[in-house]
Amino acid sequence: MNHKLPVMLAVAAAAALLSGAASAQELIVKIGHVGPTSGAVAHLGKDNELGARMAIDELNAKGVTIGGKKAKFELLAEDDAGDPKQGTAAAQKLVDSKANGVIGHLNSGTSIPASKVYSDAGIPQISPSATNPKFTRNGYKTTFRVVADDVHLGGTLGKYAVTQLKGKNIAVIDDRTAYGQGVADEFEKGVKASGGKVVGREFTNDKATDFTAILTSLKAKKPDVVFFGGMDAVAGPMLRQMKQLGISAKFMGGDGVCTGELPKLSAGTMGDEQVVCAEAGGVEGESKKSLDEFKVRFKQKYNVDVQIYAPYVYDAVNLMVAAMVKAGSAEPAKYLPALAKTEGYKGVTGTIAFDSKGDIKNGALTLYTFKGGKREAIGVVR
Repeated sequence: MNHKLPVMLAVAAAAALLSGAASAQELIVKIGHVGPTSGAVAHLGKDNELGARMAIDELNAKGVTIGGKKAKFELLAEDDAGDPKQGTAAAQKLVDSKANGVIGHLNSGTSIPASKVYSDAGIPQISPSATNPKFTRNGYKTTFRVVADDVHLGGTLGKYAVTQLKGKNIAVIDDRTAYGQGVADEFEKGVKASGGKVVGREFTNDKATDFTAILTSLKAKKPDVVFFGGMDAVAGPMLRQMKQLGISAKFMGGDGVCTGELPKLSAGTMGDEQVVCAEAGGVEGESKKSLDEFKVRFKQKYNVDVQIYAPYVYDAVNLMVAAMVKAGSAEPAKYLPALAKTEGYKGVTGTIAFDSKGDIKNGALTLYTFKGGKREAIGVVR
């Protein structure tokens, strides 16, 4: 009889036990990401997804321990094509896959209906880019965002119109959509809170091309600033008609008009620095250095430039995992309280803290103008 056999068997059994213990000590953490990776804004959805992948790859390379177990992170990527129906279907799929948390969606129109699905399942959701105020106004404990909302955007632009542009007579027009009217209302509040005067409020619709009647009515009130709540497709023709009517006022708007397409849509009628608009997000000072470094690493890894929101997705993933580490658990119910208490988290997009609704505190905005038909950043405001 081979006397070494029992010893070998015993060693093999012990090794099996140890490897079993080691794998029992590994914790699989599934992080969902949803964005439009097909459709008209697929370039933005893919940008977001790459931000999530980068965070996951780095976390796995680093070796993160949650509650004494080594965590292995998996990305569950879904496409919602920017469509609300597809958005809720993607959300349900992630719930069924037992995702530990979700980053997304990109658009407000998909993030809002999906937020109910995650809330019902008790799964935390952080949107990197949805700006409609309603997203965090439904009382769901699972809903967070890492960018400023349209209330902040409209109010900040209103203040800027009075304090920086020195607007004395300010006119407001909106396109009657939830976005356009909402951002115009907040702008008007911001003007009044800063001691400014709104001399006229008019409205159009999001398909209109002729604004002669409302602009003629406003011209009589001699506005020095005209704010439009709506999208670039309407703002362009409006700028053309302002020029025809001899209205030389500054023209302001939110992210809907703040696009590279606006000079083309206005058929070259807008003057240098005539338009001032804003987008959610933006960094300055020390934070600018970490964001610039992130952009270089992103380009090296994927050989494409950051579009807009990839860094916000990257921060959202890392922030969610930091809450899991703090709570010592990746179970949604256990780390959700730690996530809600996020305060002073240093991300590549700046310092992140959440208020009681799940909105970012002191969120930044970037103001832009146009010179020579090109968009230029004026600066970051909070």
